[in-house]
Amino acid sequence: MTGADAVTFLDGLLSQSITGIPIGGTARSLLLAPNGKLRATLFVLRGEERVGLVCDHGLGDVVAGDLRRFKIRVDVEMSIERRTIWEVWGNRAVELVDDVPAVGTWAESDDMICFRMPFRRVGTERVVVVGARPAGEAAGSDELETFRIAAGEPVMGIDMDDKTIPQEAVDVTVEVDFAKGCYLGQELVARIDSRGHVNRHLSGVELTGEDAPEPGTVVLVDDKVVGTVTSSVRVPGRGAVIALAMLRAEVGPGTAVAVSGAGGQVVALPMSL
Repeated sequence: MTGADAVTFLDGLLSQSITGIPIGGTARSLLLAPNGKLRATLFVLRGEERVGLVCDHGLGDVVAGDLRRFKIRVDVEMSIERRTIWEVWGNRAVELVDDVPAVGTWAESDDMICFRMPFRRVGTERVVVVGARPAGEAAGSDELETFRIAAGEPVMGIDMDDKTIPQEAVDVTVEVDFAKGCYLGQELVARIDSRGHVNRHLSGVELTGEDAPEPGTVVLVDDKVVGTVTSSVRVPGRGAVIALAMLRAEVGPGTAVAVSGAGGQVVALPMSL
């Protein structure tokens, strides 16, 4: 997003105070529908008259389309980054990328943009590089899913969708500025924060067996449906499956559950491997 009005335009639409992010700084934010449900979770890169919005894979057109509907008489131009985006996870992530900026900032050179995108619940390093390929070997999809699910890191379109209320899946104390002025979808988020509660929440589940249940598989407590699996993966060498599931709020850690005939229990996020 570029132009003289880019910062103020986004400040009126996103849940985070974009004007409050220092130039060169980063922050988490949300793009909501007018009814307060999630459209995208975002990582914001603040510039002077330029703001980068980083969303989950495949949602660039969705985010741009939603924002474009409100682009009326403002000096703002939108474009979608078409270069490859790489993520480097793990304790050696900073060693594998040249000139990694400090946490909470982003940097740009001739051939790449680089920043750190912290996980929500674990302190493992995650460096994002737009453009030039960083050093290191590519991890397999099962390895990445095992870490992501154990870390409790939800993905829009998989663990969350346009029916999800932000408080069900993310930490709104980080991704929402409750002191700023109005933004798109503010009423529902503010009402729940001040005097309400949600009826379900994203939880971790550990299951016995080797078969990872498909997304949408129901979770049972005493033969009563209490939610559904959103993503799952078999943990190699453990004879166990870990999953993220959207469960009723009263179903807390330690609750025994059954999924597709396999027994297990609800566990707090992040999960230990």
